[in-house]
Amino acid sequence: MAHVPAAERRPQLVQAAIELMAREGLEAGSTRAIAAELGVAQATVHYTFGSKRDLYRAVMEQMTADLVDQVCAAAPENLDFESSLRVMAEALWEGMRKQPGRYVLYVELATHAYRNPEMLDVIAAHQKHMHETAAALINELAEQTGRSLRIEATAIARFFLAGFDGLAQNHLTAGETHAAADLQRLVEATVALA
Repeated sequence: MAHVPAAERRPQLVQAAIELMAREGLEAGSTRAIAAELGVAQATVHYTFGSKRDLYRAVMEQMTADLVDQVCAAAPENLDFESSLRVMAEALWEGMRKQPGRYVLYVELATHAYRNPEMLDVIAAHQKHMHETAAALINELAEQTGRSLRIEATAIARFFLAGFDGLAQNHLTAGETHAAADLQRLVEATVALA
């Protein structure tokens, strides 16, 4: 493969790592396998990231950015608070349903971080970003719809995202059986909390 500047190579490697690990699992994401996925020398992965921690951080950052972009793109205009929240929740759900490997990879990275204290800041940064983004969206929805929030948006965001994670994990083990109804109940509970 022709020489590509590091600034261009890095996102390519991150995307290759995400695709590989979402398909085959976190443990499959060796530097050798990631290099092979993109068709570059293994040294390129080492040079670009330096450590697995740096690679995992880059993967989490990209997955977070992708998720935020997906939900923000779905943010509707001219709907009431509950309907708007439902549309965004459904967009988040659809992303998880269409790419379950990415969600499983997130869970694997989180579990890896819990067992490796030097990685906790990676998952903590992801969660903080998700909470802040969800809170900003909730505040924006409240403002657009003329709704006053009973509690701070960050608490509402944490509640919704924790519930969503539970539903997603249940979906991955039990399938679609109650997914739509459960997601609707989560939205309703979130609106009631707000």
